[in-house]
Amino acid sequence: MKTVDGLFELNELLNTDKVYTQLSVPELVEKVLKRNEGILTSTGAVSVSTGKYTGRSPKDKFIVEEASVKDLIDWGNVNIPISAEVFEKLYQKVINFLKEKEELFVFKGFAGADQDYRLPIQVINEFAWHNLFAHQLFIRPTAEELKTHKEEFTIVSAPSFKADPSVDGTASEAFIIVSFEKRIILIGGTEYAGEMKKSIFSIMNFLLPQKDVMPMHCSANVGSEGDVALFFGLSGTGKTTLSADPERKLIGDDEHGWSDYGVFNIEGGCYAKTVNLSAEKEPQIFSAIKFGTVLENVVVNPANRTPDYDDTSLTENTRAAYPIQAIENIVEPSIAGQPQTIIFLTADAFGVLPPISKLTKEQAMYHFLSGFTSKLAGTERGITSPQRTFSTCFGSPFLPLPAVTYAKMLGEKIEKHGVNVFLVNTGWTGGEYGVGKRMKLSHTRAMVHAALEGELNNVETVTDEFFGLSIPQHVPGVPDEVLIPSTTWASKEDYAAKASELVESFKQNFKKFEGFDSTLANLGGPLK
Repeated sequence: MKTVDGLFELNELLNTDKVYTQLSVPELVEKVLKRNEGILTSTGAVSVSTGKYTGRSPKDKFIVEEASVKDLIDWGNVNIPISAEVFEKLYQKVINFLKEKEELFVFKGFAGADQDYRLPIQVINEFAWHNLFAHQLFIRPTAEELKTHKEEFTIVSAPSFKADPSVDGTASEAFIIVSFEKRIILIGGTEYAGEMKKSIFSIMNFLLPQKDVMPMHCSANVGSEGDVALFFGLSGTGKTTLSADPERKLIGDDEHGWSDYGVFNIEGGCYAKTVNLSAEKEPQIFSAIKFGTVLENVVVNPANRTPDYDDTSLTENTRAAYPIQAIENIVEPSIAGQPQTIIFLTADAFGVLPPISKLTKEQAMYHFLSGFTSKLAGTERGITSPQRTFSTCFGSPFLPLPAVTYAKMLGEKIEKHGVNVFLVNTGWTGGEYGVGKRMKLSHTRAMVHAALEGELNNVETVTDEFFGLSIPQHVPGVPDEVLIPSTTWASKEDYAAKASELVESFKQNFKKFEGFDSTLANLGGPLK
């Protein structure tokens, strides 16, 4: 397959005896240790360091401005254009760089558990541990599937290759470039493995809507009666904690597609945060970290090789990559029916959003487009007080198409399948951060449980005067006075001032969508 006209055929690179294709987990672990790319921990996991880059590098991510996609992509700060000429020259340099390596590693697999919508992919890695990461995070083919596997997208990853921005047309030494026409994702200059995972998710966010499938940055689980629930939420909102329910089976923890047949996991593994991880708080993740797991930037005791999940000296973004089969309570394959319930999670540090409220279809679209939560002091350098954060569709860095495309799909599917949607505030009550207190986890669990069990579908509600939200007057296991945020504040005037302030922030943020479609202008109607 010639991927770039007149430059180089990938087959020429791959058809040599230095290329190791589809190595098993033990074989890859052996390679990682032999090549001194990482060490073995007391749990059996491989521990690696990603060096300078301990997270995604959004300013170094580009999409090639090609004729077939030029009018489709939502160009801007997220989807930054780069010319085909720049891409092809850099691609040639990377290929020549990899040709000089003594060993290369190739994984062939899929993105998408539903065979009707899955994407066959190929991952070419300079590092063995990156190939182990790909093996654990993407969907692994059976022996029969491998015989007929034909990749439709290829990741070419060369972390040791550093770009020269003045020559190569990049923003820095690191680059993540997607060419939809060449079906190539070119990655260099960064060792952070999450770039591979999120690049494929971005690809699926472009391809799936063309098949009338909604891609979603959410977790999903299913109850004993086959009832499916989706959990959307940004970092710190409790998405992982609340979706890990011992009474429900996990479909997936991060990326899903929603088709006319139901929900399916896009991935074959989990990329879990491990900061402050403990067996008591998150037993599923803790027990999943064993042989074959990749630990990223976790500090390890040199004497006994025990991971120290509380040590954030390398980064707070410590991670574990493992196959979904490492979790006991899962659906396999990772496919289920139509969702009955959607939970939007927000951590409101201003203490004014209701702890739970039921949303209309229009409100669901509005809050989906808004993607609101609060960044707290200490989570990022320079943040000394809570800051409002709006991340479109709860995943703005990964949306190649205009956000309204995904919001409209959500509205259509909610209406078609009669889905109940709830906004759950896991943040503060009785006052803003520093005055009030964090919502009790036991209360949040009770509210989510009631929503999933259908106990809130027909309860009496009261309308919030600022946000127009329908608040249940009674939730089993939760004191009634907790449900109405204004009653938990000592000063009604202070509450009204802070609520008005947050309403104005919502309005200002939403203005960026109103020019796309006249129907969107009416979504904010319930806000005072």
